[in-house]
Amino acid sequence: MTLSTLKDRDAIVTRNNMIFRVYGYSHPSAGYICDPEYAPASIYRSNEPRAVREKHGQTYYKFYSDEGLRFVREKSPEFLIWYRPLRARLVGVKKEQIAEKRLPQEALKNLLARQKSDQLLEALQLLVDIAKTRSTLLTSDFGAFGSLLHDFYHPSFSDLDLTINGRNELKTLRGTLATIYQEENSPLRNEFDTMESVAKKDWKFKNFSLSEYVWHQERKQVYAVLDCGKSRRTIKAEFEPVKRRKEIRSEDLDDVRIRSKGWTKILARVTDDADAPFMPSIYQIEPEEALEGPKVDGIRQIVSFVEEFRLQAQKDELILVEGNLEEVDTAGHSFNQISLTYCPRYYEQVLKVVEMR
Repeated sequence: MTLSTLKDRDAIVTRNNMIFRVYGYSHPSAGYICDPEYAPASIYRSNEPRAVREKHGQTYYKFYSDEGLRFVREKSPEFLIWYRPLRARLVGVKKEQIAEKRLPQEALKNLLARQKSDQLLEALQLLVDIAKTRSTLLTSDFGAFGSLLHDFYHPSFSDLDLTINGRNELKTLRGTLATIYQEENSPLRNEFDTMESVAKKDWKFKNFSLSEYVWHQERKQVYAVLDCGKSRRTIKAEFEPVKRRKEIRSEDLDDVRIRSKGWTKILARVTDDADAPFMPSIYQIEPEEALEGPKVDGIRQIVSFVEEFRLQAQKDELILVEGNLEEVDTAGHSFNQISLTYCPRYYEQVLKVVEMR
C-alpha cells in the first residue's frame, strides 16, 4: 500500500507524534484532509479528565469537539493544507510530515493474534466471532479504530470501535445484527433500543430532538451493546462503514470549485442513498419544497460531514434538511448542493426523516 491510498479511518502519526485520522476519500495530491485525534503532552494538555491516554510511558491527550481544529489553527498551522475546491486551507497532513501510518484491518489482525489477552480483547474476539458465525463475513472485513488502533485502550473502560469494509459487507452485517437484536438471551442488543442510551448525553442540536436522534440511530443497525459475562460489564460497540479501495472513485480536484450561497432549509425526497453510510455521507435528492433561504433550482445532493447524519435517510424517504447552500462548478457543468459541516451554525443543521418510504 502506498501513501496515496490512505482512506477514511486510516491513521497518520506525524514527526512530532501528533495522531490524525484520515477524513473521507477526496484529498489533494500534497497530502490528506484529516481530523486531529491525539497530541503528546509535550505540545498539548487538556483539563478534560477523559482525555488522558498512556502508551509505553508516554502521555497523550485526546481532542474533543473542535479542540483539535482550534489547536492546529492557533498553535500548529503547519498542519493546514490547501484544498482547491474551497479555495481554503483545511486541517490536514502533508505527505512529507508522515512518520507512520496505522491501518484498522492490520490493527485488528494483530490484536486478535496477541498471546496475552485481557477482558476487552476477549470481548473483541467474541464480537468478531458472533458476526462471522452468523453471516458470511470474514475477519478481514473488519478493522479496529479509536483506542484499539493506537493501543490506548483500557481493558475495563474502553469501547469496541470497529470498521466494516464495503457496501455489500455492511448490508450483510446490518441484516445479521437486526436478526440478532430480536433474539431472546442474545449477548448483543441494539444500543439505542431505549432512551436510556442517551440519559447522560450533552445534546446541543436545535432542530433535531434527542428522541429523534435515538429513533434514527436505532434503525441504523450498526450500534450495539455486548453483554460480557466474564468481565461482568456491558461494552458498547460500533461498526463504522468504510469503502473498500475498489469502491473509491478518483477525483480531479483541480477542476472543482465550491462557492457558498447562504443558508437554506428544504423538504426533499431521497433518490439515491448508496453513499449515505460513508464519510462524507452523500444523498442524491429531489427538492419538494423550499422553506427558507435563496430560491434556486437544481439542488442535486446533500453532502454531510456530520457523524450524527450518517446513514440517516433511505431512498424514497421525505427529509427535512437545513444547512449551507453551495454551488459546485466542475469542468463540464455546475449544480447546487447542501453541505452539512463544521460551521458557525453547526447545531442548527439538520437532516431527518419526516416521512418514511
